[in-house]
Amino acid sequence: MEPPLYPVAGAAGPQGEEDRLGVPDGPEAPLDELVGAYPNYNEEEEERRYYRRKRLGVLKNVLAASAGGTLTYGVYLGLLQMQLILHYDETYREVKYGDMGLPDIDSKMLMGINVTPIAALLYTPVLIRFFGTKWMMFLAVGIYALFVSTNYWERYYTLVPSAVALGMAIVPLWASMGNYITRMAQKYYEYSHYKEQDEQRPQQRPPRGSHAPYLLVFQAIFYSFFHLSFACAQLPMIYFLNHYLYDLNHTLFNVQSCGTNSHGILTGFNKTVLRTLPRSRNLIVVESVLMAVAFLAMLLVLGLCGAAYRPTEEIDLRSVGWGNIFQLPFKHVRDFRLRHLVPFFIYSGFEVLFACTGIALGYGVCSVGLERLAYLLVAYSLGASAASVLGLLGLWLPRPVPLVAGAGLHLLLTLSLFFWAPVPRVLHHSWILYVAAALWGVGSALNKTGLSTLLGILYEDKERQDFIFTIYHWWQAVAIFIVYLGSSLPMKAKLMVLLVTLVAAAASYLRMEQKLWRGVVPRQPRIPRPQHKVRGYRYLEEDNSDESDAEDEHGAEEEAPPAGPRPGPEPAGLHRRPCPYEQALGGDGPEEQ
Repeated sequence: MEPPLYPVAGAAGPQGEEDRLGVPDGPEAPLDELVGAYPNYNEEEEERRYYRRKRLGVLKNVLAASAGGTLTYGVYLGLLQMQLILHYDETYREVKYGDMGLPDIDSKMLMGINVTPIAALLYTPVLIRFFGTKWMMFLAVGIYALFVSTNYWERYYTLVPSAVALGMAIVPLWASMGNYITRMAQKYYEYSHYKEQDEQRPQQRPPRGSHAPYLLVFQAIFYSFFHLSFACAQLPMIYFLNHYLYDLNHTLFNVQSCGTNSHGILTGFNKTVLRTLPRSRNLIVVESVLMAVAFLAMLLVLGLCGAAYRPTEEIDLRSVGWGNIFQLPFKHVRDFRLRHLVPFFIYSGFEVLFACTGIALGYGVCSVGLERLAYLLVAYSLGASAASVLGLLGLWLPRPVPLVAGAGLHLLLTLSLFFWAPVPRVLHHSWILYVAAALWGVGSALNKTGLSTLLGILYEDKERQDFIFTIYHWWQAVAIFIVYLGSSLPMKAKLMVLLVTLVAAAASYLRMEQKLWRGVVPRQPRIPRPQHKVRGYRYLEEDNSDESDAEDEHGAEEEAPPAGPRPGPEPAGLHRRPCPYEQALGGDGPEEQ
């Protein structure tokens, strides 16, 4: 007879009262041997492995958010560029759409994209607090995908509403992205220094600036990915649309002046740029590929990006009151640091638009033809992506160096462009355009990484970060709106505005650093304490484990127990706290009796 697979509990073995390990069986078996800890369990090793998995999860979140932002912006720019070129051609408009008024639809669409973000300061913090940082990113990426999908059926009632929705999502997307990367750097510091966290008080904040090295690395990773979106956006142009374009001798036949002598955008450019019209089937294939990439970006954000805050932190952030959430971005104007950085925020929007319209169109397409537009933007993209790593110089150099270096490089390039007017239909100077585009990308990378890192270092409180990044990207949106309004100005006027803004931004930033070095204390608005609705078990305990860091700092003295012997248990009466069962019934305990 074969022995049973599992021995019967409490029964003695066939050879006596002890098993093979020498542990007595039956009722005499010691309890510790049955339910005690695993004999080879190493608590320190398991803790180290646990926090290593947490750090790898943070890195996964950063890479997923970076890849999702890159794919989203690459699809958006690529589709918009291809759409505007096709709609510019007179033959394409007449054959495909007749008298539908496609130029008017395009102008309304661009107005929706550029004008709508002006109102973003009113709703962006409310949306981020309501949905949460991760879900706000997912929702905004979904709106970008919606804009892509409307191009299957190009009509006024599809393109214009989707463009307005896209304009509403621009500031929330990039504000939540900046907030997300900063939070990941703070969480990586917590998981890397968990032993120091154990030695501190539960609600004690880490030392100021402790997460700065990780923030520099994560911002460099994010912008290395993000600037590649400009190169990804040129893939439809390189592999599809360039095969249908006329060469420069046809498109630039009536162009007389370029560069600093030009007026508006491509004055005299030929109204027909397509040799042959692309088949509708080929256009549907290209748009389907772009739609699939946009959907992939949504899946990356949804499936691979973890939450930026713990659930109790999300509750605390929402519980300060929606009226306070609406007002706090305006109240942060009291902080002199933000006031000094506003010129840099505006210049950050100016310089990106100037790279795409001024250098690429006013100097590039105007002189070397539309067929080389994609390669100019690829040079800008690769230069910016590679130079984003230079943001790591902040680990060894003083904080102002990357920002001032980027501003200095842009200053030299702006002065050079101010005195250069390339000759139309001449290609021997094309290498200068590629070098200028790549160097402008280097300055853009230093600008973007420097500003985002600076904001993450100056404003470490998790209760403020979404407000700060909302203000930053809102000013960028205002700058883009100004560029949209001034698109018909002469190139010299655009360069002059760019130059004045750049000098003002650098001087204002250095003034801010001087104030901080002198020890001037910034005036920050007070974040109200969370006001939780007591409707459940979460906030019934006297010792509130869900208390935020701000509550611990400001309310420690108020909630400290009085000195002396503690009083006995409170008798049942009118001041007794209602039990959870009474709350579930909707009553307030003895007060209703």
